[in-house]
Order: sequence, then structure tokens, then C-alpha cells
Amino acid sequence: MKRNWNHIILMSSATVSFNLLPKARSFSVVARNSLVSLLTEPSLIQQEPHSSVEHDGGVFLVFDPAFPDSVLAEVPVQNDQDARNAIERCHNALPSWRDDTTAMYRASLLTKWSTLMQENAKDLATIMTLESGKPLAESRGEVQYARSFLDYFAAEAVRATGAGGGFMVPTPFQQSNGATSPKGHIMAVQQAVGVSAMIAPWNFPLAMITRKVGPALAAGCTAVAKPSELTPLSAVALKNLADRAGIPPGVFELITASRDTTAAVGTEFCTNPLVKKISFTGSTRVGKLLMRQASDTVKRVSMELGGNAVFVVFEDADVDQAVDAAMASKFRNAGQTCVCADRFLVHNSVHDEFTTKLSANVRMLRVGPGIQAGTQMGPLISAGAKISVSEKVSAALDDGAILFEQMTLSDRLGPQFFPPTILTNVSPKSDIWKTETFGPVVAIRSFETEEEALEIANNCSVGLASYFCTNDLSRAFRFSHKLEAGMVGVNEGIMSTAVAPFGGLKESGVGTEGSHLGIKEYLETKYIFMNA
Repeated sequence: MKRNWNHIILMSSATVSFNLLPKARSFSVVARNSLVSLLTEPSLIQQEPHSSVEHDGGVFLVFDPAFPDSVLAEVPVQNDQDARNAIERCHNALPSWRDDTTAMYRASLLTKWSTLMQENAKDLATIMTLESGKPLAESRGEVQYARSFLDYFAAEAVRATGAGGGFMVPTPFQQSNGATSPKGHIMAVQQAVGVSAMIAPWNFPLAMITRKVGPALAAGCTAVAKPSELTPLSAVALKNLADRAGIPPGVFELITASRDTTAAVGTEFCTNPLVKKISFTGSTRVGKLLMRQASDTVKRVSMELGGNAVFVVFEDADVDQAVDAAMASKFRNAGQTCVCADRFLVHNSVHDEFTTKLSANVRMLRVGPGIQAGTQMGPLISAGAKISVSEKVSAALDDGAILFEQMTLSDRLGPQFFPPTILTNVSPKSDIWKTETFGPVVAIRSFETEEEALEIANNCSVGLASYFCTNDLSRAFRFSHKLEAGMVGVNEGIMSTAVAPFGGLKESGVGTEGSHLGIKEYLETKYIFMNA
């Protein structure tokens, strides 16, 4: 059958008022009609050219995980030289953005950006679902979640905790003439860190960018972001809406690297002396590498790294509530989030009841392509992801785990779908227990005492999210404080929000995103003694 392609070209209409040399190379996304026909505004997925110079770096393909032979678009490959040029544009734009704009003005642009996201919410959700595989309902929710960071940090920009804020304290110094009168004024002011580079994951292709870029721009920083090569189209659409909102050229740049050029782009971000801040969401292994690379130029870093969340069900828990929380936490995005529950610890007295009720809920899951109405769980992101989950399940069974439940999937589903699965009697030595699963598999062990549950829960090198269910208020406070995790959900399986801090302990990272603490990651404090 003849392939039908649609070339979408949209020239930039932004007024260039910043010094932006060197110019970006000109190129455009090539999207197939199967994608374009579903969009109200197809120009959202056009990367806007800055010059007439032809891009010669080749292209990489973006696939639909539900139909992995289906190509959604061709995206131009950008490399370390493109990243270097983008960093220089951000550096050149920084003085005007940081010094010549008010916090109120920056806030107004973030608000306009959020408004445009709402106006294009349907298209943004469609793009996200097609390239990430997540159900359309989840994508719609993520559009609102992503918007919330722009709205929140628009409000934070004008607060005393933002750029230009600070404090004054009484001076301890006295005049040198022997008098007791005070000398000078002691001031501390908050200033933008500078050019910030961000690397975002595929599983939340909108929210992980706005959660980083929103506070950066609010603080007066300029930003360059690299989305995952698996989900670049959402980021391209987001960048286009930023341009339309009036974000000046050079203030927010986007680099679409392929799998082959990602490492070089990351190295450029971490080693370029013009970059003052790195923010990364991804695996602990890559995060450690980026931290080492960034250390030579002593950059500030924020790292939201891997997790292996525990989910504890105590004997006094409301089992139905616990099952609802487990379903929400485990099967969102087919279990492919860093805060998904992975290790389930269930008290012996409620083990069978919990497992049976959970199994009944799992059997009712509607698994299919995310774009289909009513789908509750989509495919895994890649063939490699499915192989990884399959191998972990097989190894767990070899280690003595029991296959309590595994859904039978339709033969019509593509090869990257993995059946929702429940394993019981899982050995703590199994990889599926020791490492992040990133798939729709519930690994269950039983326990007898709170002390035992705490020891097992904390016996982990990472500590991002954790969950437990109890109706004992004293235990809720006691256990929350003792868990070695940056976030704790009590009787709840989803807790992320723009107004709360998001970050981990141990090898799950450093720094905080979201809440009023999020903007501090992009500010530095300067002490000024004013003898006047």
C-alpha cells in the first residue's frame, strides 16, 4: 500500500528582540496522515525554523507503541552541535529575560502558555497517547497536570520567595568612629541561576517539561530541554505553544536528539560552562553519570531518579480502599512510572482477602490501544521494555513465586502489550523485588509485624515514593516518619500535585520539583552589604 505523508511547515511569527546568534538550523517534522487527520491543529507538531540553513542531521522515527509497525512521524535528529548552539542562544537571551522583565510579566507569559494548552488540550492528549501508548483518559489528565505547573509557578514568580525577593537583617557592625550607631545594611537577594538544561523522560512527556521549565522561566532563567526520543512530538507541540504565548526566542529552546545522539547532547548539557543548572528525570544509572559530568563545572543539579516503591497493607486497613489505591498506583500507564507501587507487603491476616479482591479488579481492566475509547491500560513503550518485564516475571517464578493471576490478552493486540499480572510468595532475592519493574506486575509478599514491614520496606537503595494503608492514626504518623522515602501516600495510590514537593531520598535523587521549593532550585542567594 502506498504510504501517504503530510508535510507540515509553520514559519515563526515571533518578534525577535533578543540577540540570538548562532541561529538554529531549519527543519520540520514530517507527520503521517494517520496522525494529522486526528488533530484539529496539525501545526502543533511543527518545529519552527529559525533560518534558511538546511538541516542535514537525518531523521528518526516516532512509533505508536500500540502498533509498533506504525510510524507516526519523522523527526529531525539534533546533535551536540545543535545543543551547543541552543545553549548559546539561551545565554544570549538571558540578560534580557532575567534583568529586563518583571516577575509579573514572566508570570503573564506562563499563564498565557497554560491557556493555550487548555485551548489545545484535545490535540495534546491525542499526540501524547499515540506516541506514549497511555490511555486517552490519562493523557487528558496529564495535560491538566502539566498546565498546573505553569499556573503554579506563574503565581510563585511574583512572591517574595521568587527572583528579586530576599530579606534584610539588622547589621551587627558599628561605625568606625567609636560611636554605637549601626553601620550599613545587610541584604540577601534571590537571583536566577542562569541557563538551565533539562532532560525529560518519555512517560510524562508534557508534565516533566513544564515541571522543570515553568519554575526556571518564572525565576528568570532561560532553558533548553531535551525530550525522550520516544515521545518528542508532545514536546514539539508544547514548544510551539510557548512560542505562540510570546515566550521570546532563546528563552526556551528544544533539542530533539535521537537514541544515537542523546548521550552526546547530555554530555554537552553537563560540560558546557554556559549551563549553570541541570535537571534530569530518568534512571539512577544515567543520573549518576550526569552528576559526574556536571561536577567538573560545579553545576547545580536536580535529579529525580529511579524508584522501587513499597505498598504496605496492614491488618487494620480498609481492604477495599487498599485495593483501589493499589490499582491506581500500579496500573497507571501500564506500571511505567517512577512512583508506581512495585513491592507489595500484605499482612498475613488480610493477604488472601486483598489478593483475591485485587485479582477481581485486575480481571476487569480494559487493555487495548490508548486511543480507543474506554481503554484503561495500554502497551509497554517498547519491545525492550516488554522483554525486561517478561524476564523478571520468569525469574521470579523460578525463584518460587506463584502466578496468582495473569490476564489473557486478545490476539488482536500488538506485541508490546503485557498482561496485568499478580505474583505471590515473591522472593526478596528476585530481580522483580530488588529492582524497579516498570510494568503491570504486582509482586506480593506477606509479613507479620510492623517492625518486619519497615525493615523490608527500607531495605532498598532507592527511596522515591512509598504507600501504606492503615486505619490506625498513630501508626500512620509513626510509619510515615520511619519510611525512607521522599514521598509517602497513606491510604492513597496517587499523590502527585504541583503544590506538593516531589523528590526522593537515597539514590532516588537530589533536589525538589513542585511546590514553593521548586523555584528555589533555579535561584541563588547573593549577600549584599550596603554601607550607605
